[in-house]
Amino acid sequence: MQTSTVFLTLLALCLVSFFVGRQRSRMVASAAGGMQVLHSLPKHYGYMTALWAGLPALLVLVTWVGVEGSVIRGIVVSEFPVEILRLSDSEIGLYYNQLVSFAISGGDASLLDPAQVAGAEQYSALVSQSGNLKLLLVSVVAILGGALTVIRITPVLRARNSVESIFTWILFACSSIAVLTTLGIVLSVLFEAVRFFQTIPVQDFLFGLQWSPQMAIRLDQVGASGSFGFVPLLVGTLLISAVAMVIAVPVGLMSAIYLSEYASRRFRAVTKPVLEILAGVPTVVYGFFAALTVAPFIRNFGESLGLTVASESALAAGLVMGIMIIPFVMSLSDDIINAVPDSMREASLGMGATMNETIRKVLLPAALPGIVGGILLAVSRAIGETMIVVMAAGLSAKLTINPLEAVTTITVQIVTLLVGDQEFDSPKTLAAFALGLVLFFVTLLLNVVALYVVRRYREQYE
Repeated sequence: MQTSTVFLTLLALCLVSFFVGRQRSRMVASAAGGMQVLHSLPKHYGYMTALWAGLPALLVLVTWVGVEGSVIRGIVVSEFPVEILRLSDSEIGLYYNQLVSFAISGGDASLLDPAQVAGAEQYSALVSQSGNLKLLLVSVVAILGGALTVIRITPVLRARNSVESIFTWILFACSSIAVLTTLGIVLSVLFEAVRFFQTIPVQDFLFGLQWSPQMAIRLDQVGASGSFGFVPLLVGTLLISAVAMVIAVPVGLMSAIYLSEYASRRFRAVTKPVLEILAGVPTVVYGFFAALTVAPFIRNFGESLGLTVASESALAAGLVMGIMIIPFVMSLSDDIINAVPDSMREASLGMGATMNETIRKVLLPAALPGIVGGILLAVSRAIGETMIVVMAAGLSAKLTINPLEAVTTITVQIVTLLVGDQEFDSPKTLAAFALGLVLFFVTLLLNVVALYVVRRYREQYE
């Protein structure tokens, strides 16, 4: 029995419980003298019945699904021959995965030994039995929870309070999941980064000026320097992001001002969706555009001026990234400017100020917190971009601020370090987690700076 089938069955039982609970409340009210004797509306009794039928059963379902795989694996593995059980854990795991694959999708039984074929049959039988028991147990718990709630329905039962309390805890659980997920991400990166720093000193990583993560396997191996200097990657990331922001912020902000204050409704209704289409274009398409069109144009134009321009440059990547980010800045800034009360515009114009003065001295200061938030989102998008940098800026970790040279970014190196089958037991692969941890703190610093700017100007204009 598939878990999806069990879940749909549970939803059906909850729906039935709702109608039964609502009808029960109406019957109780009729017997007691009318609907006015009920503490809550009939729908609240229905909601309460559905919640008490669904939530305990859902908890049982989640628990069952969580332990089902390990229990079945333990039973099947316990029946393996003695010579198989003497193998290592990884070899036993491979042996088990082969029989599971055969049990699920079938195949040529001659490729497996008799013990695996028998294990596959046992696995299929256990999965079938587990599905049936899962459906039975979830259904029983749901019916029992709904029935007990229906029995408790009386005119004085505070069903509305109970429903609101349950939903409060559900909302709290949802918010806790978001917080715990963030904490889990940080801790998972932190633990692996600590392992990296046990091999590579922190000062060498944070202040090193060379990045060459190829570790030597032998003492006489050539071309494996094992340098883990973070500075070239940080400079490359900031350089490309700065070029992108120079393009995206002015163009996006000016576009937002024009659309919100000068453009006609018809022009705005057509232009804004067209500009927002840029946000839906896959980044790999921007990468092709940067590599095949923008980069050759910049190189040829630079050579015509006597400049030396690399075939892959930070300028090409930054320009295309800026084009990609324009919709973010434009859309968010436009929404924030439109959210400024019309009374502020009318008061400024009524005092004799021009539209230009109203925008500069009234609208933009009032909308500054939202605009800063939009720009911060754009900066975060620029820092985290990978495909455009790979295709237009290259993989060379150079310490330079010349936008005409090839550079790389933190995210590109993280992807490069983790490409292919990797074992997280060497500084080369663990360096990706150290890069992720530092990138997290860089983004956190940007948020702190943005909050400072927002609070300073918000106090000035409130």
